[in-house]
Amino acid sequence: MITLNDIINAKKRLDGVVYNTPLAFAPTLSKELTSNIYFKKENLQLTGSFKIRGAFNKISLLNEGEKKLGVVAASAGNHAQGMAFSARHYGIEATIVMPEATPLTKISGVKSYGAEVILHGSNYDEAYSFATEYAKRNNKTFIHPFADDDVIAGQGTIFLEIFEELQDIDIIIVPIGGGGLISGIASAVKQLKPSIKIVGVVASGASAMNTSYRAKTPIDNIAVKTIADGIAVRDVTPKMLDYVLELVDEIVEVEDQEIASAILFLLEKQKIVVEGAGAVGLAAVMHNKIDIKNKTVVLPLSGGNIDVTMLSVIIEKGLLESNRKMNMIVTLVDKPGSLMRLTEVFKDVYANIVMIDYDRNSVQLDFGEANVTIGLEIKGIEHKDSIKAKLKENGYRFREI
Repeated sequence: MITLNDIINAKKRLDGVVYNTPLAFAPTLSKELTSNIYFKKENLQLTGSFKIRGAFNKISLLNEGEKKLGVVAASAGNHAQGMAFSARHYGIEATIVMPEATPLTKISGVKSYGAEVILHGSNYDEAYSFATEYAKRNNKTFIHPFADDDVIAGQGTIFLEIFEELQDIDIIIVPIGGGGLISGIASAVKQLKPSIKIVGVVASGASAMNTSYRAKTPIDNIAVKTIADGIAVRDVTPKMLDYVLELVDEIVEVEDQEIASAILFLLEKQKIVVEGAGAVGLAAVMHNKIDIKNKTVVLPLSGGNIDVTMLSVIIEKGLLESNRKMNMIVTLVDKPGSLMRLTEVFKDVYANIVMIDYDRNSVQLDFGEANVTIGLEIKGIEHKDSIKAKLKENGYRFREI
């Protein structure tokens, strides 16, 4: 456990540098889930993530010799941006090793703060191995994104801010990747109000910490695959597992589809943009992974650095799943007027065509036929059913895609 004194001192170092991010009550969601839910909006933090807290605290404690030689980090993005910002603040060189699949928005963010970026490896752990060797070869200080007590103390300042505004808390639900965020928050919680239950959430595609927590021994994943790239950690650090076993009351898993639905909910209903890692806590409560009925719950939204391409895919799939959009393939007789007659059917049922593609060359088609792929804006499941009924009534062959 990180001492409360270390976390308090970290907060003093961060004062005037990082934002005291909003703690916002979510009335509609609270009513739906019969609870009192608060969001700690670290997605609005400088660099778009809580990670700046730990990075800045650690760099502020380096001696002058270490600062002169520069720092190295491995990160999927958020620690990288926190490191780059903090290094620039102190006028020192920073080299960040990032996985090759890191979203462009995070790479650009790191470079904008003046750090050098090296892309290496297919995941965080491969980038980490390269970065530690690079630091040794170049006599630079490697700063771990989570397995460092000074970094963890910085993350723990989140709870100090929460506790200044709200003391009547039953549960805090925290994302888990490597375990730094939950260890920092839980260390502060257990020393200020130990009655608060600490629940961690992992992505099912990066579940090593949950598996290790249950087995009480480190068990690494063979590979990781999740839209929550900020918590896509393959290997479990023994030190961090010890902290998690000591401090965390429960860990649950959420699927990528559940994470995506939480991202879309926050965007549409709360007007909040978060990345996958920032949405896992909400995904857990929305999909009944945690009993929160009649409880006061705080959800740290850990970051908002989502790739725009990923957000576009999530929105598109969300519209399809909520029956606000419909894609289908309709088979027509390939002759003049056929397409116009089909569009008249959609006009009659008030379905707006937003995409259309015409294919007459598929080997699956009989001669004299054509497939039309159509995207429609619709108004729910009843509207969808009426569209299908109208197509059948007019003798069309079709399938939804």
